Amino acid sequence: MQKPLIRTADYKSSNMRLRIAHSIIHRYEPPAAGVIQVLRLTPRNHEGQYVIDWRIDVSGDTRLNAHEDAFGNLTHVFAADGPFAELSINVEGAVETQNTDGVVRGTLERFPPSLFLRDTALTQADDAIRDFALDLRANNSGNTLAELHALLNRLHEETVCERDTTRPSTATAVEADPAEPQGGGHAWAEAYVPGLGWVGFDTVNCVCPAEAYVRVAVGLDALGAAPVRGTRYGAGEESAAVAIRVDQ
Repeated sequence: MQKPLIRTADYKSSNMRLRIAHSIIHRYEPPAAGVIQVLRLTPRNHEGQYVIDWRIDVSGDTRLNAHEDAFGNLTHVFAADGPFAELSINVEGAVETQNTDGVVRGTLERFPPSLFLRDTALTQADDAIRDFALDLRANNSGNTLAELHALLNRLHEETVCERDTTRPSTATAVEADPAEPQGGGHAWAEAYVPGLGWVGFDTVNCVCPAEAYVRVAVGLDALGAAPVRGTRYGAGEESAAVAIRVDQ
């Protein structure tokens, strides 16, 4: 069972206090008539992660409306009327973290683990993926944790996350390519281990998330947990630039 997550950053000490600055600048050519966006850019407290302070600012005459989505993610929705050629989102905050060896405890869980077995358009498996998983299971004698670590290592060797951290990945499981380690913001997965709970696995960097990670949002796939999703009004091209700075 897996639930993809998005973190504001992968920040690479058993205890850490991380000061994070994260900016996203959208540019529109020609200027956009308006936008509506949903932001999942605010982490929650749980064991190993305590939010000291957090702030989101959006350029222009906009008002952020806060609410929780179905998964308990802290979200902010806003609408901005144009025309404008540029829109910026700036996030700043401090988070205290501890190493829990990838085990996630004390989180808001509104659904049973079985919900995360549901396929989405991005997570559907083909015959090759099923054979891949069955082969791993056969080689690890039914030991769930050993099987998951073997899966972590194999996927690190054979797959990759998209490098554009401004947009949710729309690549499916079948379309994944060879991997390279990444910092900054990207998705990782959690798997449910009976008797232990949810455990994180970052296949891009081949590690279980520790104190250098900030867990921000969860969903059934990377699109559902995307830090920014929205719609623009008006035809034309849109680009985005992201900068993340972390001070310990």
